[in-house]
Amino acid sequence: MAAAVSAVATVAVLATAPTAHAKGNANEGATSTDAASSTVALSALPREAQQTHQLILSGGPFPYEKDGVVFGNRERQLPKKARGFYHEYTVKTPGARNRGARRIVCGGQPPSNPEVCYYTEDHYASFRKIVK
Repeated sequence: MAAAVSAVATVAVLATAPTAHAKGNANEGATSTDAASSTVALSALPREAQQTHQLILSGGPFPYEKDGVVFGNRERQLPKKARGFYHEYTVKTPGARNRGARRIVCGGQPPSNPEVCYYTEDHYASFRKIVK
């Protein structure tokens, strides 16, 4: 009987405990301005991100076909703006066979003079505002 009670208690604890594969993330319920409120100095970014940022300011040329496309902010991690405000750029990832997960997303017109830029190293799951 004690083993049965122990098993039921274990099941009850496991049923209510969060799991590693549960949907959602640490920013769930946070507003977009909360999610992008942390900052990173441009000089603290990886060398490849600094190079991408310089390419953005100079207007290219960009190494990837999708660089400069409109970023839709579907994840709602960045402050809400009109469609077309944000554009994304690939940050090269050494050793990656594809574009990798690192991006810089900038907003404003013209794209070579952005109002704001954000860095993500985890393919849009989180962002940090780039400060000079």
